[in-house]
Parts: sequence; structure tokens; C-alpha cells
Amino acid sequence: MLIDAYLPRWDVGERHRITVAASPETVYAALRTTDLAGAGLVRALLALRALPGAFRDGTAGLRALGQRGRRAVTLATFESVGFRILDERPPTELVIGLEGQFWRATGNLCTPPAAEFGRHAPPPGTARAVWNFTVEARPGGGTRLATETRVLCADAAARRRFLPYWYLIRPGSGIIRHAMLRAIRRTAERRAG
Repeated sequence: MLIDAYLPRWDVGERHRITVAASPETVYAALRTTDLAGAGLVRALLALRALPGAFRDGTAGLRALGQRGRRAVTLATFESVGFRILDERPPTELVIGLEGQFWRATGNLCTPPAAEFGRHAPPPGTARAVWNFTVEARPGGGTRLATETRVLCADAAARRRFLPYWYLIRPGSGIIRHAMLRAIRRTAERRAG
């Protein structure tokens, strides 16, 4: 898998999967265009994560958060806030990366360009996250859509800060990943007709 080239070892991770009644090509296309925060709970959890940074920016930050809450959240949206699409092999896998101090209100993102991501250890005091989607044809029809998230802390100090944050947000992260997979499935199955 492509994800192994970017983060072959990690401190924490999670995996989720779903079956879709559509071809891998249709599922992969849906992955690129689906509103990943279409479910109200996902939108609320993403807003909750962004709230500390919005408060820090005062009225303008809260206004921007409110406006963001009314727009579709696609892979392009994630790219606009610091995630990088690192690699892809259509229609089987897409890998996304992020570096920063996720436990801080703003995340202090410092994600390098895709061409440089993974060539060096993450900067001291930060963590590196890699997230993928895999699409695999199932025998007898349909497609298995899966996602995996891996996080590696650069050092012991980052690990001490990140792990409590991870254990706090992990249930919400799982809810978000499941909801995203279901949203992609709905889009793909609707397109498959």
C-alpha cells in the first residue's frame, strides 16, 4: 500500500471499512467529490475541533467558522487548511498527509510539500499524520472502501502531548471516518444507479 511508503511505523492508528455497491472507479470518483461532512454530527465534530482556533481569532474567527460550516467539505477543503495529497494510484488508493502540533488550538501545521513529505523525520515537537483511502473490487461484485489513519510523534515530548489528545478525540475521529465512508458510499451508489 502507498501509505506504507509515507509512514511505515506509527504510534497510534485506526482503520475503518465499508462495502459499496458500485465499481472501484465509481467509488474512487465519489471519494474526490463527496461532501465528507454532509452528516450533521460530522459537521459539528469538525466545528468543535476548529472552535479553539476560532475563539483565538475573535469575532472574525467565529464568523469564518460559521461560513465554513455551511460549505461542502471535500478533499480540496482539507488541502486548503494544510493537508497534502501525497500520492494516489487511481482507482485503488489515495494518501493524505499532515504535520503539526495537533493537540494545540490552531494545530500549528507545518506540512511540507508532497514531494518532501516523509523524506525526513517530522520536526521536533510535532507529529506526522498519514491518512489513506483504499478501494478494492470484491469477488462477486461491489467494492470495499477502507480508510486508515496513522500518527507518528517526532519525539517523547510530542508523544506526551499528543497521546492524551488522541485518547480524547479518538471516538469522534472514528465517528467522522465512518460517516465519511457512508457519505462516499451514498454518492457512489447513487451514481451507479
